[in-house]
Amino acid sequence: MNADYLTGFFFEAIKVTILLASPMLLAGLVVGLLVSIFQSATSINEMTLTFIPKMLAVAAALIFFFPWMMQTIVTFTEQMFLNMNQFIR
Repeated sequence: MNADYLTGFFFEAIKVTILLASPMLLAGLVVGLLVSIFQSATSINEMTLTFIPKMLAVAAALIFFFPWMMQTIVTFTEQMFLNMNQFIR
């Protein structure tokens, strides 16, 4: 196992992690921004108003993107097991 292979493996692992987390994070960010704009436009200062829409948006993003997320993690896992001989050397 050389350092280049190990660095590439960790780079791919971090890239897959960011790809898998980004749909839910972006959905929460967009909904939070929209609720904040709504709150500032209507002068509603309720702090708990953002929680339910954010949770619903994250759940909807998870349901919508789950097939793609599952395919991405399965492909990464298959590639990890196919290249397992690089770890043994």
